[in-house]
Amino acid sequence: MLVTTSIEPPTRAELLHLYHEMLLIRRFEEQCNALFLQGKIPSTLHLYIGQEAVAVGVCSALRPDDFVLGTHRPHGHALAKGVSSRSIMAELFGKVTGCCKAKGGSMHVGDMAVGMFPAIAIVGANAPIAVGSALSAKMRGTQQVTIAFFGEGGSNEGAVHEAMNMAAIWQLPVLFICENNLYGASTPISQVVAVENVADRAAAYGIPGVIVDGNDVLAVQEATRIAVERAREGKGPTLLECKTYRLCGHSRSDACNYRTRDEEAEWRDKDPLVRLSRYITEVAQLATAEEIAQVAEEVEAIMQDAINFAEESPEPQPEEALLHVFWEGN
Repeated sequence: MLVTTSIEPPTRAELLHLYHEMLLIRRFEEQCNALFLQGKIPSTLHLYIGQEAVAVGVCSALRPDDFVLGTHRPHGHALAKGVSSRSIMAELFGKVTGCCKAKGGSMHVGDMAVGMFPAIAIVGANAPIAVGSALSAKMRGTQQVTIAFFGEGGSNEGAVHEAMNMAAIWQLPVLFICENNLYGASTPISQVVAVENVADRAAAYGIPGVIVDGNDVLAVQEATRIAVERAREGKGPTLLECKTYRLCGHSRSDACNYRTRDEEAEWRDKDPLVRLSRYITEVAQLATAEEIAQVAEEVEAIMQDAINFAEESPEPQPEEALLHVFWEGN
């Protein structure tokens, strides 16, 4: 059963919105997978299927002017922060209407207009940039909070530890969100991390280390709200570890032969979308199965619109390769 510690339970409208956002990410990724197999997306993909509750839970606790930095699995982060499905899909198609004008592709989607930095594919490299963003907010006195998403594999990167250390020293308004899906590519976390939880490492920097069920969107939202409030009050960063699981391969070339089918089945029973749907219809009894199906229809319409937009958008012209780049010297 889905459990939340919120003093005020979420309303029907809030729950349906969370479900809508999670389902949008799920269907976006499933459609991307199909479009890739059709040869319409000209790059590899790192899909977010199974981890939707993390992105939606975190971003639902933010202000519109807060900032998010994703990693090489960024579609879910971008959609949850408000980047349009049209512009992301067009970016994946390599069209000029893409959110990064066809210069970023799958691993670099973003839109600063909604506070989503173009994602950074280098593992752990977004954490120091998030610290810079948080330092800027503190110096400007805006109370904006910055989020850095990374995986449990990224938690072993020196850049992440340097970022947490600096953020702690300067009490910066930044949240470090570790999406622990148990595998760094094909390597299980037990082979590369000696502590039981990534969040245990927060003690080294004197900041809170919080562990949450990453497949429970309400639990993620509540933990994020607490950490965000703390950051806005000038009390510094939090390391939030979300225990989750990707229900797909690391990338499109990954057959997942390093995982057992029993393990995968166990995690499919914890599917965050199924859990939230059951909570809404059976536990909270705030919507019917027919109303959940209506949300699915709305999402399908959004997805078809995004695909149509991407397919009909123009290709970039060769000379546009020289735009939006920094040239040093002549």
